Amino acid sequence: MYTYLLGVICFVCIFQAGLCAEECQLSILAKRDMDYVPEGDSLSLSCVVQHCGNNWTAAWMWENSTYDFRKPVKESERHHLTNKTISASQTKLFLNIQSVNQSDEGSYGCMVVWDTGVSENGHRTHVNITAALITGPSPRKLLHRVLICACALLCLPIILELARCLSSEVKPQPLPRAQVIYEVPYATQPTILAPQPPPRCPVPQKCKAYPPKAPPKVKRKPEVSERTVLKQSLNIVNSLTGLQLLNCPPSPPPPYFSHCYR
Repeated sequence: MYTYLLGVICFVCIFQAGLCAEECQLSILAKRDMDYVPEGDSLSLSCVVQHCGNNWTAAWMWENSTYDFRKPVKESERHHLTNKTISASQTKLFLNIQSVNQSDEGSYGCMVVWDTGVSENGHRTHVNITAALITGPSPRKLLHRVLICACALLCLPIILELARCLSSEVKPQPLPRAQVIYEVPYATQPTILAPQPPPRCPVPQKCKAYPPKAPPKVKRKPEVSERTVLKQSLNIVNSLTGLQLLNCPPSPPPPYFSHCYR
């Protein structure tokens, strides 16, 4: 088991070392580009040479716009050539041109000659020289500025007056209401009445509390005593007795009065 793992580890290490060895290839790392440079400005170009530690020589090549003339760029007052080591296998080349003119227009690229004698050209950058930019103020621009300032001064009172009018409080007047007239096209057509509000619910009235009525007084009959009753009875008897005596016929003094008292 351990022998198998050791063999796998050795294979991986050898394979990785082979890949690392294959990754480093002799080449020039650059890209195609197009620059527009105003006349009188400076120009800076660069490319990377991947030499993998081998011997090599390099130069910057210039070619005119019609591609019929080509020459190497040499060091001069306006042309500066420098290089910088990035790593053990890569070096970066620089080309700086000061105060470019129309004669500098064209294509620029790196050319490398390896130790085997084989030369290689990298991708090129085409440079277009445009008209020089006017840095100082032109008379036309100065005149434009004067006109703009004069117009601003003339418009300032108008702007202030408009701002004052807008800021003043103006009460809006109510618009007159339009009177709507409904016209009945035919006499037989019923009149359309305006919608009436729904009837209001009656408000419940509070019941008034009346004081309770006093019960009617019962007239009591006067109490009659026994004496009074007896007296009245005697009066009635006496009155009846007197009436009977008056109604009796005249007769001799009877010794018997039995018939008068029946």
